[in-house]
Amino acid sequence: MGKGGGCVPSKKKVPHVAGGSPSSATAGTSRTAPIQRDDTSADDTTEIAQASSSEVAAAATGMARLRIFIVFYSMYGHVEGLARRLKKGVDGVEGVEGVLYRVPETLSTEILQQMRAPPKDDSIPVITAEELAAADGVLFGFPTRYGSMAAQMKAFFDSTGQLWKEQKLAGKPAGFFVSTGTQGGGQETTAWTAITQLAHHGMLFVPIGYTFGPGMFKMESIRGGSPYGAGVYAGDGTREPSETELALAEHQGKYMALVVKRLNR
Repeated sequence: MGKGGGCVPSKKKVPHVAGGSPSSATAGTSRTAPIQRDDTSADDTTEIAQASSSEVAAAATGMARLRIFIVFYSMYGHVEGLARRLKKGVDGVEGVEGVLYRVPETLSTEILQQMRAPPKDDSIPVITAEELAAADGVLFGFPTRYGSMAAQMKAFFDSTGQLWKEQKLAGKPAGFFVSTGTQGGGQETTAWTAITQLAHHGMLFVPIGYTFGPGMFKMESIRGGSPYGAGVYAGDGTREPSETELALAEHQGKYMALVVKRLNR
């Protein structure tokens, strides 16, 4: 299995992640998703209308906005690029906001420098396990390591023992987005092997299926992502996410936000 997110350090320059700023390979600017569903179905129209009505009622009663935590680990910026587009999708749904968090780093500064990893964006806070309980839904993002999540994300899940003991995450919807180095490197298995974490917490896994529409079937170019969730191919670390990969991430954010709203009615 290939290692994703550029686990093998590249001698080439650190990539400027699509949607990024000069100071960080991970900061993003908004872009319009180039691939949209062909039309809005009757069910979608009803969902949007009902969601708007619920939002009016929520405003009238002073209810707080629903929050979806986008919790990720990103070494070279690819996963973070997806995370920012996921947030854009979440924020596009009334009454729901996306909150970006990164998990604690387990490698020393010296090792990260040897691996040519860029500095992390300090504007995104590091999450603690206890903070997860405040989320209405969670989207976890991570690169692959031989077909499963990176050690940094696994270490974070391992720190949630008290939440598991009290089942404080039970019933919360959750999803995944990933980065892999190659087409056979784990776009599906990286998410699939992570489902066990959700199962023990009693969380509800929310895959995106084929709701992205035509974008899921295009074969003209390389595209990360699967029915399990959004994804990007990092190659040796220098490949930037394509517009299709970013659009899929934005779609996943919107899709999760609508699911969370439905569950919280």
